[in-house]
Amino acid sequence: MNLINDLIQKLEQYFHSLSLSDNLAILLRTIILAVIIAILAYLADLITKHIILRLISRFVTRTKVKWDDILIRRKVFTRLAHLVPALIIYYMAGFVLADYPVTENIVIAITKIYMIMIMMLVIDNIINALHEIYHTLSISKSRPIKGYVQVIKIFIYFVAVILILSIILGKSPKGLLTGLSAMAAVLLLVFKDTILGLVASIQLSSNKMVQPGDWIEMSKYGADGTVFEITLNTVKVQNWDKTVVTIPTYSLVSDSFTNWRGMEESGGRRIKRSINIDMKSVKFCDEEMLKKFSRISVLKDYIVTRKKEIEEYNKLHNIDDSVKVNGRRMTNLGTFRKYVEVYLRNHPKIHQNLTFLIRHLQPTEKGIPVEIYVFSNDQAWANYEAIQADIFDHILAVIPEFDLRVFQNPTGDDFQKLTK
Repeated sequence: MNLINDLIQKLEQYFHSLSLSDNLAILLRTIILAVIIAILAYLADLITKHIILRLISRFVTRTKVKWDDILIRRKVFTRLAHLVPALIIYYMAGFVLADYPVTENIVIAITKIYMIMIMMLVIDNIINALHEIYHTLSISKSRPIKGYVQVIKIFIYFVAVILILSIILGKSPKGLLTGLSAMAAVLLLVFKDTILGLVASIQLSSNKMVQPGDWIEMSKYGADGTVFEITLNTVKVQNWDKTVVTIPTYSLVSDSFTNWRGMEESGGRRIKRSINIDMKSVKFCDEEMLKKFSRISVLKDYIVTRKKEIEEYNKLHNIDDSVKVNGRRMTNLGTFRKYVEVYLRNHPKIHQNLTFLIRHLQPTEKGIPVEIYVFSNDQAWANYEAIQADIFDHILAVIPEFDLRVFQNPTGDDFQKLTK
């Protein structure tokens, strides 16, 4: 500052020696000082960007931690460098433009606005860097914070706008906030979706209702796919046909949806499908049928054990087995059901530690449904469908071997055969 004062005094003495008028001397002095300050600001900008920033970048690349690399990539230090020339202009404006108070106020105001905008961008980049650093942590997979990040950014932008308006209007920020409080109802209406989204984001995160990577189904919005982004106002879902559906965040709290995360975490995917058997084809097994079933390798031990158990029971209770309804007997449907059970127990793609059922359902006019309720150990959609199709292809082909028939409504071809 002493150097600037000495320079001002020497310029004044020089201009007086030239016998210039006071106004012209002041103008020339101001112009010269302004040029000098502009040159200093430019040199400071060059030194900061081309020397200091390069030194910082070299230092960062040599460190083992990754968070400082993220700060460099997000250009935090580059944005901070813009403050250096602005600070020089801000602190020197009072000396250079002391004789032009109106111009001084305008320059200082513009400089303040510029610095506020730069600081807003710096803080924005720091928040982005911290968010990226958070994504490197394992907890980020189950606790997305993008909604909170957006709320913080909105608050930063709001503060910056208030400060800029206070400079332009010449009023204190407190006075502007007091005036805005009277518009609270209007602000609530304008930011209704943002407020609802904030509340919903907190609920979704705290209750672990949904997170990126989850497969969700929400028929109301045509969503059936994987969540890949959760923001303050929207949740983006990529459907299996590669279309993208945008769902309001608060809808995931107010409406119902299906999250298949539990299925994915279980390690299996459910197969639940039934085959209708014609009830007229169900019958007791005779000796010839039992001999035939005994030749099926996976049923051989079962037939022997089951036959021996039934014979001992009937003999113990003096059952007259000449009448089929007396005592206990094996049926072709029961044997078929056991075959399906053993077949699936030995299937390499069926999860053996989850629910495993081969059961009868309530008989209907379309026959007796035999339901297969198991889980595949491969959750990939295409693989799951292939496993399911392979299993039922085999079962449908095997049914006639047990003297059973699949129920099927008559077709036009069936009626044509009747007329012949």
